[in-house]
Amino acid sequence: MPNKYIDLKSISDLHRMVQYAPPRHPLVSVIDHCDFYKSYRPKADVFYRFGFYIISCKKFDGLLKYGKGHYDFNEGSLMFTAPDQVIGPGPDVEVEEGWALFIHPDLIHGTDLGKKIHQYSFFNYEINEALHISEKEKQIIKDCVAKIEKEYAQNIDKHSQGLIVSNIELLLNYCNRFYDRQFYTRAKVNSDVVQQFEKLLKDYFSQNNLIETGLPNVGYFASRLNLSPNYLSDLLGKFTGKTTQEHIHLELIDKAKTMLWGTNQSISEIAYGLGFEHPSHFTKIFKTKTGKSPSEYRLMN
Repeated sequence: MPNKYIDLKSISDLHRMVQYAPPRHPLVSVIDHCDFYKSYRPKADVFYRFGFYIISCKKFDGLLKYGKGHYDFNEGSLMFTAPDQVIGPGPDVEVEEGWALFIHPDLIHGTDLGKKIHQYSFFNYEINEALHISEKEKQIIKDCVAKIEKEYAQNIDKHSQGLIVSNIELLLNYCNRFYDRQFYTRAKVNSDVVQQFEKLLKDYFSQNNLIETGLPNVGYFASRLNLSPNYLSDLLGKFTGKTTQEHIHLELIDKAKTMLWGTNQSISEIAYGLGFEHPSHFTKIFKTKTGKSPSEYRLMN
C-alpha cells in the first residue's frame, strides 16, 4: 500500500490538524511538543509536507545514530526544515520536551532576511545532521523564540512584522554560530569525512572511463558519504576553506594539466575524456581556475 501524504499549506492548516485554537498570527506560530503529542500522534505510514520553514527543538530520551556511531542527544537537538520538504515518520525515540517554530515564507517575503534565507544552508541538512546544543545554548535560543512568541501574541501593528523577522534572523545567526562550534567539537569525525571525500575524489578522477560516467556532482559524493550536499559543502568549507564543487574543479584541473602536458590529445579530446559534453565548458572552467586557456597553458611547456 503506497504511503499517504498530508500537505499543510498554511499555519491555520497546521493548527486544525493538531486541534489547536486558530493561530494568533497567520504567518508564524510556536507549538510546544508536549501539547502537540497530547492532541496529535504522527502516523507511522504518513509523510508530511509543510509549506513553511520549521525550526524544531527536541529533547530525546535515548540514543540516536549519527554516521557510524551513536550519540546521546539528551541536552537537546535543533532540526531545520525548508518549505515543501517531505518529513517522514520520526526516529524511534520518545520526545521528552521541546517546541517547534513555524514560519510561513510570506512573513519574510521582501525583507532582507527573505533575500538571504538560502544562505542558512542548515535548512537543507538531513535529520542526522541536526544541531546538538548545550543547556546554555538552548537558553539563548529559547529567549529568541520567547520574544517572537510574545510579539505575535499581542495586537498586530505596523511594527510587528519587522520585530518578529528581526528576532528570527537573530535566532538563525545564533544557530550559525553553534553549528560552527559543532563542526569543530566533532573534529575527529569530520576529519575522517574529509579524508574519505578526498579518497573518493581521487578515485573518481583516476578512472579511464570518464567519457561514459561524466563529471561527478556534489550529490554523488554526498550520497557516498551518507550526508546531505549542503552539510558536506559546509563541512569541507570549515575544514579546508573550499566547497565540494571547488574541490571537484581543482581535481579536474590537476588531471587536465597532466593530460595537456603529457599527451598529444586535442583540447576537445581532453574535454570529452574528462567527462564534459561540450569542450567550451571545459575551456571556460579551466581559464577561470588558472587564468589561461587550455591551449595557452599547453604552450607554456
